[in-house]
Amino acid sequence: MTPFTVLQAVAAPLLLDNIDTDTIIRVEPLFSGVPREQLGPHALAALRFRADGSEDPDFVLNRTPYRSAHILLAGDNFGCGSSREGAVWALMALGIRCVVAPSFGDIFYGNCFQNGLLPVQLARAQVEALAHAVSRTPSSPVTVDLPACTVHAPGMAALHFALPARRREGLLRGLDDLELTLARSAEIDAFQARDAQARPWIYLKTKETP
Repeated sequence: MTPFTVLQAVAAPLLLDNIDTDTIIRVEPLFSGVPREQLGPHALAALRFRADGSEDPDFVLNRTPYRSAHILLAGDNFGCGSSREGAVWALMALGIRCVVAPSFGDIFYGNCFQNGLLPVQLARAQVEALAHAVSRTPSSPVTVDLPACTVHAPGMAALHFALPARRREGLLRGLDDLELTLARSAEIDAFQARDAQARPWIYLKTKETP
């Protein structure tokens, strides 16, 4: 997983509420054998494309410079719906590394940290202010600084966000939950050695019955 430190990139405003995981990625591409790194063309397809398969020129991610955005400014409850981890894969394959929203679907939020996508939660008014700022100067990059836990757009003061310490550490180091645990294997082994002395009955092996 690629570590996340400081991202300077174009931010695309998509302040629609309740964009669910089925809107982010339909289930069909996930079962068709498409590698996760190639799911980008299917991301947000219901919004990006018309019924005839052509691009909707009015959709924000189909317009320059937002076509190359790595930051998405979203509405409330982004990623609600199913537990589909493919929603995170699809956004990352589209080039998105950070989503800023007032709130997220709980499971989507957790899946972000397992795949290197930073979900930033800010007040609705702050997200709207960011969207207004990038609409004034679309090509000017927004800076997301994970070590400082700030988001900064041109003409605005830095906005501070909070993350659980373990989640922040995982993104900074490029480690998912399992890898974070394995990184502390020496501490785990030391604890088990002490615990075996204090509670030896816990570690007794039982005979296998034939």
